[in-house]
Amino acid sequence: MSQVSGHVGNRFHFWGPVVNWGLPIAAILDTQKDASLISGNMTLALCTYSALFMRFALAVQPKNYLLFACHATNEVAQLTQGYRFLKYQSSVKEEKKIVN
Repeated sequence: MSQVSGHVGNRFHFWGPVVNWGLPIAAILDTQKDASLISGNMTLALCTYSALFMRFALAVQPKNYLLFACHATNEVAQLTQGYRFLKYQSSVKEEKKIVN
């Protein structure tokens, strides 16, 4: 158990956030895809997840600025996706009103 609090723990303190960068990178790449593919529930879940982990990154000692930056980037990307989702849903509702 003492290994986790020593040198091994510090390695994960770095590599965890590095691997986490896959989330915002994927979200940024997804902004180029059609908005009909966006899941509103998943976008909301990822916004909540990133907001919580931004807080966590600043609450731990030492502060984990790499983790914070990762989740701040993901938060912005997910908010962008959320905006695109709401805009798309609004346009679908408008089209249904016009057709009916």
